[in-house]
Amino acid sequence: MSEVVYEETATMIAAGELQSFVPFGREHCKNHPNAFNLQLRELQPASELWSSDGAAGLVGSLQEVSLQERERECWQLRKGCKGVREEDVEFEEELYTAGTVVVWSQGSRTQASNVYKAFTVDSPVQQALWCTFAVPQSKKDEEEVEQTVCIVQSSCVNVHTVTGKDFISPLPFQVSNVWATKFGLLLERKNTATDAQLGIPGEPLPTVFSMLHPLDEIAPVVCKPTALFEGSHVQYASDATMKIVFSCCQPSVVVSYDTVQGIHSVWALRKVTQDERSTVLRCTVDPIGTPLGLMASGLLTSHLRNISRLDSPGGSGAGAGTGASAVGTSSPLHYSALHSHQNRIMTSSPGIHSRVHSPSISNMAALSRAHSPGMAAPSFSGAARFNTSFHSPSLRGHHGLLPSPNSTVNDTMLVPEMEPIVPDLCMEQLWSETVTAGCYREMSSQASKVFLTSDLCENRYLCFLVESHQQLRCVKFIESNNTSQLIFTSVATIPAKDAEPLQNIDAMLVLEACGSLVLYTGITRVSKVFVPGLLSPTFSLSNSVSHFSTPMESVSTPAYAGSRHLQRLDEAAMPSPVTELRGPNIKHHEGSFLEDYTFQHATPYIHALRDPVCNRVTLELSSGAMLRISIPEIATSELVRKCLQAIRFILPKEAAMKVLVKWYNIYNAPGGPSAHAEWNLFVTCFMTLMGYNTERLVWTRNLHFEVPLSPVIAAKKARPSDGGSEEDLDYLLGSHYHRQMNSQPFCSNNILTETMFSPSTPSLKLDSSAPLFPHIPALFYVLHLLYQELQLDELQRARASSLVCLLQQLARDLQLEEYVDLYWRDYPSLIGFTESCVIDQALIGQMQRPSFLREEPPCVLSWLSSCLRGEEMPPFPCLPGICQRTRLMVLSYALYIIGDENATSTDISKYLAKLSAGQKYYASEPHYRRLSSVKVKFSSESLAEQLVVWLTSQGFTLKDLESVPFGVALPIREAIYRCRERPCSDWSEEVCLLIGRQDLTKQAHKMTLAKSKASVGSGLSLEPPVTTEADEEEDGMSDIIQEVTGLIWSQDLRVQEVRRLLQSSRPVRVSVVQLPEVSDHEYIEEKENKLLQLCQRTMALPVGRGLFTLFSYHPVLTEPLPVPKLNLTGRAPPRNTMVDLNSGNIDVPTNMTSWPSFHNGVAAGLKIAPASQVDSAWIAYNKPKIPELANEYAGFLMALGLNGHLTKLATLNIHDYLTKGHEMTSIGLLLGVSSAKLGTMDMSITRLLSIHIPALLPPTSTELDVPHNVQVAAVIGVGLVYQGTGHRHNAEVLLSEIGRPPGPEMEYCTDRESYSLAAGLALGMVCLGHGSNLIGMTDLNVPEQLYQYMVGGHRRAQAGASRERHKSPSYQIKEGDTINVDVTCPGATLALAMIYLKTNNRSIADWLKPPDTWFLLDFIKPEFLLLRTLARCIIMWDEILPNTEWVKSNIPQIMRGTFDPSEDINMETMAQAQDYITAGACMALGLRFAGSANSDAFDCLYEFARTFMKIMSFAGTAAVTGYYNLQTGLSMILLAMSMVMSGTGNLKVLQLCRFFHKRTGGEMNYGFHMAHHMALGLLFLGGGRYTLSTSNSAIAALLCALYPHFPAHSTDNRYHLQALRHLAVLAAEPRLLVPVDVDSLKPCYALLEVTYKGTKWYDETTVELMAPTMLPELHLLKRVKVKGPRYWELSVDLSKETQHLKSILSRDGVLYVKLRAGQLPYKDDPQGWKSLLASTVNHRNPGVRAFKPEAISTFTSEPALVSFAEFFCKASDEIKHRDDTLVLFSAMLYECVTQECPEMLPTYIAIEQAVGALRRGDLQQTFPLWQMRLVVELWDSRVLRGPTNRHDALLTSEFLPVMKNMVDVALDGWLKDNGSVLRSYMRGEALPKNAQSIALACFLVYRSIPCLRNTNTQLESCSSLGDLLSRSSQLRIPLRDLLRLVPVLLGSAPGAQTLLGFPLQAF
Repeated sequence: MSEVVYEETATMIAAGELQSFVPFGREHCKNHPNAFNLQLRELQPASELWSSDGAAGLVGSLQEVSLQERERECWQLRKGCKGVREEDVEFEEELYTAGTVVVWSQGSRTQASNVYKAFTVDSPVQQALWCTFAVPQSKKDEEEVEQTVCIVQSSCVNVHTVTGKDFISPLPFQVSNVWATKFGLLLERKNTATDAQLGIPGEPLPTVFSMLHPLDEIAPVVCKPTALFEGSHVQYASDATMKIVFSCCQPSVVVSYDTVQGIHSVWALRKVTQDERSTVLRCTVDPIGTPLGLMASGLLTSHLRNISRLDSPGGSGAGAGTGASAVGTSSPLHYSALHSHQNRIMTSSPGIHSRVHSPSISNMAALSRAHSPGMAAPSFSGAARFNTSFHSPSLRGHHGLLPSPNSTVNDTMLVPEMEPIVPDLCMEQLWSETVTAGCYREMSSQASKVFLTSDLCENRYLCFLVESHQQLRCVKFIESNNTSQLIFTSVATIPAKDAEPLQNIDAMLVLEACGSLVLYTGITRVSKVFVPGLLSPTFSLSNSVSHFSTPMESVSTPAYAGSRHLQRLDEAAMPSPVTELRGPNIKHHEGSFLEDYTFQHATPYIHALRDPVCNRVTLELSSGAMLRISIPEIATSELVRKCLQAIRFILPKEAAMKVLVKWYNIYNAPGGPSAHAEWNLFVTCFMTLMGYNTERLVWTRNLHFEVPLSPVIAAKKARPSDGGSEEDLDYLLGSHYHRQMNSQPFCSNNILTETMFSPSTPSLKLDSSAPLFPHIPALFYVLHLLYQELQLDELQRARASSLVCLLQQLARDLQLEEYVDLYWRDYPSLIGFTESCVIDQALIGQMQRPSFLREEPPCVLSWLSSCLRGEEMPPFPCLPGICQRTRLMVLSYALYIIGDENATSTDISKYLAKLSAGQKYYASEPHYRRLSSVKVKFSSESLAEQLVVWLTSQGFTLKDLESVPFGVALPIREAIYRCRERPCSDWSEEVCLLIGRQDLTKQAHKMTLAKSKASVGSGLSLEPPVTTEADEEEDGMSDIIQEVTGLIWSQDLRVQEVRRLLQSSRPVRVSVVQLPEVSDHEYIEEKENKLLQLCQRTMALPVGRGLFTLFSYHPVLTEPLPVPKLNLTGRAPPRNTMVDLNSGNIDVPTNMTSWPSFHNGVAAGLKIAPASQVDSAWIAYNKPKIPELANEYAGFLMALGLNGHLTKLATLNIHDYLTKGHEMTSIGLLLGVSSAKLGTMDMSITRLLSIHIPALLPPTSTELDVPHNVQVAAVIGVGLVYQGTGHRHNAEVLLSEIGRPPGPEMEYCTDRESYSLAAGLALGMVCLGHGSNLIGMTDLNVPEQLYQYMVGGHRRAQAGASRERHKSPSYQIKEGDTINVDVTCPGATLALAMIYLKTNNRSIADWLKPPDTWFLLDFIKPEFLLLRTLARCIIMWDEILPNTEWVKSNIPQIMRGTFDPSEDINMETMAQAQDYITAGACMALGLRFAGSANSDAFDCLYEFARTFMKIMSFAGTAAVTGYYNLQTGLSMILLAMSMVMSGTGNLKVLQLCRFFHKRTGGEMNYGFHMAHHMALGLLFLGGGRYTLSTSNSAIAALLCALYPHFPAHSTDNRYHLQALRHLAVLAAEPRLLVPVDVDSLKPCYALLEVTYKGTKWYDETTVELMAPTMLPELHLLKRVKVKGPRYWELSVDLSKETQHLKSILSRDGVLYVKLRAGQLPYKDDPQGWKSLLASTVNHRNPGVRAFKPEAISTFTSEPALVSFAEFFCKASDEIKHRDDTLVLFSAMLYECVTQECPEMLPTYIAIEQAVGALRRGDLQQTFPLWQMRLVVELWDSRVLRGPTNRHDALLTSEFLPVMKNMVDVALDGWLKDNGSVLRSYMRGEALPKNAQSIALACFLVYRSIPCLRNTNTQLESCSSLGDLLSRSSQLRIPLRDLLRLVPVLLGSAPGAQTLLGFPLQAF
């Protein structure tokens, strides 16, 4: 054998994909409209530009002008980041800079480049780079990474993030260079000549600074050099001689160069520690003047902040600021130290100036964060001038002197009062070059290029190219164990002119001085690189020969081609990678044929390398052209790659490196193999390296070639071996062509070859000098484990058969019989036991036989099988990082089948043995664990869950599961099946995906989506319908989601009816009949009066509409919110004439419409859902242009507060609106802001409110003239902001405000009632539900004071602050010194009610009882009785019962009894009292059962409503009570009903509302209409998606909104501010659950089971609801569950936590459900009669008969199943299936669909195919039987556990037993006829060479008979069955399989068949 393979000289690889390279940015810049191009256009007359050849002219002039532009261009490339685009393509990104333009473009091989972003800045770009900044997140420690482009100009850095944020950071000094690091930017300050003159000697300024975020301040970097003598000290990086030459993020290092010493150093860059920070900031002034000297923080930092900007772009002075040195002293503590050195300081540095002249640091930060680049660079004040001159390199590059006026430094300079800049980063020195004498000779040896690279064996190097020495220095480094520290080991130098790393092939390309390209991996030379076409295209030969062709002998036979080719390559100059420079004209050895031609150019040579990305790199030629080449990968086929990984894993690094380099060269030789010959090439190379002569081995000789047309034509590929003995005949014989002619079995020897090489030929010895010879056993073992890994992946298994040929050869030569047997069993058709190579016994000693290579081969399938049988097993060997699938399966079985819960955590070593190179494996004999030692848990539910969760955590997905063989996968599928039935609601998205619950995945996904973007129900088609008619659009109610309402109210059109009742944008119909005696003029007046009545109703509608359309709309941020207009005109039939109020015929109240239009604005604003994206700008954008709409906008603002968006409005805008002084806007804004900040005690809002409440201002403050209604709103606002906080000061003020006396002038005299009520409500809110435990308020006597306000009495003296205010009494109102109960009672009553809400405090409740004598009753307003009753009932919350008896029990005894006629009873008093008390009790009932849809409560209220209506219909009774009083009571009852039925759209309530809607005449005023339409709105709250809550906060809001005194007309705010009606929104909560089918994404019906927790009124109960439905309040529930059988079950347990369900409800209540297979949705099949299971009573066979495959599409939406039914279960003409196959397939399909496991269909089919193949006898490999055996064993283990567990198993039907039986019959039949074959196998005789071999292998595998080669003698000699059993127990053969062997082993004696007295078939 010749040695060529081991020679490096002959090697050369070819580079691929040559293309010329032009930076894309340059092309783009030509078309970019920047100043340069515009100026170019001006140079040319327009005509020339557009003329036909204008383009050429343009290019010409472009070249002239762009010469100096071109010099400034630069670009860099990097691998594309995935963050920018979704798909996983590999692409390149380019950042191109020229002049003021930066272009970021992207492109890949498959896609042309395109511009991603282009930036143009104001001044020339100095540098542009990519950088990632870490943005710390507020909540956790984790940081979010922002990808940015940083553009450095002379005065600032522009930072543009990928997400679209822009920052401008001003630079306080001139920057020479900027570096991107892991933490942010590193800036190097430019050193100017003046530094040295001005600074104190030995006290330099810092030179390196860091910027961690564009908004952070630039801080100096601390460095920690390794000192020679004492420990390293920390100091600022201030060495002017240190230049940074490289920075890197992973690992975080910086390389610097010392220009004086000429050495490079490596520094680790990290965050600074606390100690280092304090060390640097502490003053280190000492007399000696260490390098740190005086230079610490104080003045230094102020100096940095102050350096002037004389060098602004365009200015001629540059460096004035940088010249000024500052003396640092430390913080103010050391003032004295400063003075002691003062003389020294003052004389030595005239340039001191302090921070006195600069804004303080906080201002600085504020300014820079305001993104204003100009302001944050403060200029000097006059004191700080410099009396020095300095050189200023101006922009032109000339040097001029700038004299500056002298001035002395004032003493004020030395006020040390600034805080220092705190450093952020620290550079710690890791390594520096050893100084050699040579470095001093050549000072220019700074590295021009630095990069990191790694070699094929994962060593890492830091390389730097020193051009002046033409060498590349490579420093090897390793990460220390804790990975924080890098350890640098050795330095190697490679001669190089240039070099670039190739990241993804672990190599680097080096350009040698001679001009040739060489590939290195690490510091190992791999080969030269041949760049095809680098010569040929550049020769312009003037003759007709266009290409430079290689002179070469014609190759006579392909056999010689390879070797000769290689030699010739070396001789001829042509393929040397690039022509080496041998002088101007290039001499070729065989150059004779070139003599006639003249060269036009000298050949260009490679001049430099640049821009490496992955395996591509650009070559710069001497001609200026650029070429981009790619260097080939080490392997393309997955199998070769895995083998190389395994080889690298097990071999020592040097050997591994040798093999990989060798392989790389052979594989990538010029004209190397194509992909499918790769494996053959690998085997040849690998075996040759082990010492085999591959030419002599038959099967390897047959490997080499692809299928050529005819073997003679095909040129043979470059072959590594060059033995001269082979003849063309061998080549012919070995080719595919020959094999096709002969068509003989694959591996049997051809007759010819046998005659030529008989196996005894001595040349089959192994060459022991081969490099891998000693490692053969170890290599064999890792490849065997790799083979086992491939068995577990269906996609890779085909490749295992290629590997098995190699393995059996090695196993045979290593004399490992059992391994050979194993391979034969797996692939009986491939392997005949034929030739082996001899290894001399003497040489075997040279092999390192590793301890882990055992006699018994590890077989993963038999390990899993033993696992299923419950036998104990040794740990299975595993290659970490390579055999991942093995690891997953072994541990999954250990966890799920063995039941060891710790298998995946602490006990991994029990099941897996990790190999490591050269380790002593199995130091002791492996002890077999008895299974009893494991706690076997049969609660397999939890095991299944653990398995699924663990697999997900390992990144295992459904796609992976599909590639696991069906037998191995079955237990995992079973676990998945179990989890799918009862999933946890809190599993992650990936787990849900794995178990196939898309509904849960979608739900989990929504969770994550809502966290990132507040998008509601996205992905759902819950779009509001598009209505065509324009008039429908305008009513403002078109956004109700009809898909949902259509499901809730499917039987009727009630939603349309509500829309009709609530629309206020169309004219009303005014029908008045003209009587004959009425004149026309009077008739018009009549019509207008009628219209005025109707308008009372129209104006009240918006309040209800707001509730109806609540939160139903997501605004588009680019359009204003559509507000429907309030239409107050009418149309009179029959001619539809217009009726208008403004005609002047009748008197219309002034500003009648101002409040209605406010309400209209609120209604429009309330449509906006809280989850929408609304920002401050959009709110301001909606501001109307015309003043008439100001009221509407005021309402809109209030609505935004109610849905929480007003918090986004900037404080500036809020003040802006308030200063306008528009009353309505102030009201809306104050109420809105307070609602948005409910209960937060927000200080800024408190200030805002206090300005509007005189009582909260200091007594001496100027009296502000605040409109009364605004004061009311502000008072309520205080209540909202402090809701439930029990804030003492506010409670005290509000308490006194309830009884605020009227002031002297007119103030506080009008509408006092509403102010007092507001104060009461606010007080109630502040102390909401606190009851008697009001902390720290006992001295206020709140309840007593309130009681006094309620019943009257003597006024108390005003306390404290307000005494001043109220000293003089009112001149209008004479109240004396008693309390005016009419004013104070309502507020006080409700305040008591709210403070004691739900406390069941009887003593307080008794204060509120109605009086029980007639005399006292006369003293109380009936209205107050209503309030008292309401208050008393909600204090005694738990006593409210939903029946009429309870309501009546509130009426005092004296009214209920029989009346004594003698008494003088005022009937009117009695009737009114009764009605109002009843109304109050009903109201309380409504609050108690709000949103519960409690039928008892509803019936009770409905009964009272009917009673009241009866009373109203009789004129006599109605007159006694008074129509107004009855109507008030009725309205309250109606509101109570709609509260109970809120959101349900109950028809009876709707009918009542409609009845009142129609009544417009008489006493029906604006207020009653408002009440009735509010009731309608509450009934359909949020379009049926919302309902009311009964939390304390909600009750308080409802009391404010539904206060029982409604306004008499539209401007009436006397008793209650109209705006408060909208606070009902604060009580709304989403509780509608909408099931959405996960496949169709349409809402659907689903059955829910809701379980209530037990309470004192009822036990735990379960009800069934058909969703979409309103859920009860969540705190009442224990569990909500989607019930089968239609949908997959899904349970949400509320006893653990309600957050999950709350978040579902808040996102439109979308609950994803998944229809089970074979079921139809309720809509299509309400009764469930059409479902697949309904056709048969039992699940057994009749169903299969009745099942028509055509019907499948109605039961499942899975396309795979539908197509399967279509093509495999129907007889068609094209495919002639046998009938039984069709029936079988249909049965499989039926079973899969009914069992809910469609994914089992492939398993069923695979089992059927395996069994069919076995019976037909055409199995080529035994793998399917292995899987079949695993399936059967799993089934057995499940059945053995008992029948209870049987239903858990996946394969439950008769299918499996039938299949099993078929296999048994087939194998037993074979055994009966061929017992002799088995016997001869057991004796170890040669195997038959025919089908018997395959059948035998099948039998052995399926019957789990171990390799009996050596034990057969013992078994043969057995005489009896007992003997046999005892011996075989050691072999671990299952009993039933042993019994099959009995007749064979015990001889075929008669009676052996019935030896046991029963036939074998029983087994």
